[in-house]
Parts: sequence; C-alpha cells; structure tokens
Amino acid sequence: MSIKTTETIKRLSTGVKGFDELIGGGIPEGFFVGLVGEPGTGKTIFSIHYIAQGLSEGDKCIYVTTEESRESVIRQAQQFGFDFQKYIKEGKLIMIDALMKEKQDEWTITNLNVDELIQKIISAKQKLGYGMARLVIDSISAFFLDRPAMARRDSYQVKRMLNKWGFTVVVTSQYAVTTGEAFGWGIEHIADGIIRFRKAIKNGILKRYIMVEKMRQTAHDLHLWEIEIIDGVGLVLLEKSNTRIEDRTASKYSKNI
Repeated sequence: MSIKTTETIKRLSTGVKGFDELIGGGIPEGFFVGLVGEPGTGKTIFSIHYIAQGLSEGDKCIYVTTEESRESVIRQAQQFGFDFQKYIKEGKLIMIDALMKEKQDEWTITNLNVDELIQKIISAKQKLGYGMARLVIDSISAFFLDRPAMARRDSYQVKRMLNKWGFTVVVTSQYAVTTGEAFGWGIEHIADGIIRFRKAIKNGILKRYIMVEKMRQTAHDLHLWEIEIIDGVGLVLLEKSNTRIEDRTASKYSKNI
C-alpha cells in the first residue's frame, strides 16, 4: 500500500490512519488541497482529523466552518476523541464561524464573500503568531452559492492570498447529490491536490469511498478505497474497492461500485 518517493519534501500527516501512505507520507507543506464529493461522504471528518493531528504536533491551526456551527464541529471532534475546546482555550486553535452570523463575536464571518474570509483568516493567523499553520475551510462552496461562475476566480484569489501566510490548506467542496458532480468550475483546476469522496448503496448498505485523484510532486496511489466512519475513532481506511480506476472515467466510477 505504501507509495515511495525520492523527493525530500516536508509533508504533513492527515491524521487518518493508513491514508498518508497513499500520498508519499502526507500532504506537502504549503499545498492547497481540495476534498471534493457529495454531502455525507466524510469530508468534514477528514478535515477534523487533519486539524487534530496538527494540534497534537504543536501546529497552529484555523478551522473555518460555513455549513455547521462552531459548536457542532467541536461536538463532532469530541465524538472521535479530539478536544478542540481545550486547544481553543489554550490559544492554539481558532475556529471561524460563517454560519451563526448573529453571534457577532471576533471569529464570526457576517458576509459570505472571499474578501471577508481572507481578512478573517489573516487576523486569526496574526493572533496565533508567525510560522507555518494548518487551515481548513469547510466548505468553500458556500462562498459561490449565488455566483457559481465565479468559483474558479474566487478559489484562485483565496489560494494566492493565503499562500503568503504560510498555510497548508485543506478545503472541502460540495458536489451535487443528484449527479455527484461539481457545481460548475471550482477548486479542481487550481488545487495542488484533489481527494475525492464517494458514496453508493451496495447490497442495501451505504458504502463510502475515497480516492486520490491528484497530488502534485507525489507518486500517489490510484485505487479507490472503501472507508468507514466509526464512533470514537473517526474515519478509517478499510480496503481497496474491486472497481479499478481504468475501468471507467473518474466521474462515473461510483455508478457500478
């Protein structure tokens, strides 16, 4: 399962057991990586693992939530044994809430536009201090709801501006439930890495899957992997799917899993 690479690139562990081996040891530092897929496929839980791993290693961390409240994400993290509230109190984690606008606290985004998003993230980074940091934006799709045609430009602006601030960024992007596809042009074209999440019904049971579609500077695994979300543990890599990437195009493979 391990993918070997001869490159001496600093990589950040995702915190998902077994997954780092699929991408040469982790996400290259400074990368902008997209977690893409339909709702309910595991993107948020993967993001929680990524932040929790960073906190355990002493990294500065920022989590932007747009589709759940700050408290909801904290409760989810607690389900899997990650005490985000502790790190918030210690000043090691800042959670920016773009959903509960009525709170009007220091870390609330009142308008869903990328300019306010960028400024709020920069303010959080200044508060945390200098050095490299981990950032999650979950999800970036919320900023394109009323103008999907601008998604690619806005994503590029976010990537370009935040690159100067020493972030390794993970962003989630929602795909349509009906088609399993993106809403127009999104983050795929500007992202350094794309991790694709899928779900399907097999023998009457919901199955979830993950696949590395793109990871620059990395000899990555090309298989579709079944995953499971376990209470008290989180996202777990199970086994390779019988479906092979060469059997069908990436946008179609979930139909016959």
